[in-house]
Amino acid sequence: MKKNNFKKAFTIIELMVVITIIGILASLVAPKFMGKLESAKIKTTKAQLEMFSTALDSFNLDTGRYPTESEGLSVLWIRNKDIKGYDGPYLPKAVDADAWGNAYVYKQTSDHHAFDILSYGKDGKEGGDAKDADISLWEN
Repeated sequence: MKKNNFKKAFTIIELMVVITIIGILASLVAPKFMGKLESAKIKTTKAQLEMFSTALDSFNLDTGRYPTESEGLSVLWIRNKDIKGYDGPYLPKAVDADAWGNAYVYKQTSDHHAFDILSYGKDGKEGGDAKDADISLWEN
């Protein structure tokens, strides 16, 4: 009796078809996923701005003032006994960068809000539109 030594395997054409199908599916799904990723980063940044606002209000209640621009936001997580009435830290850990890795900008203001906190968005530069737009605590 003759043994059949023929082994079954994928042909190159079959592999090319599978790779092409995977490529087509990836090209359809990837843009939607990337859009969700940017949206999630914006939402995360807005949530962090709200967290800063709450911590800054606690700082103000204890000390009777908001941090100076030179003290910055780091006073919220780095203990500073030199500040009269300080009872922090007000945040459990450092949050010094937005979802894109850019530093937050803390400004004292003279309008109806005593401070503003900004993320310059994806591009890390002031101004911009769409995904590169600035995200402010008060102007969203």
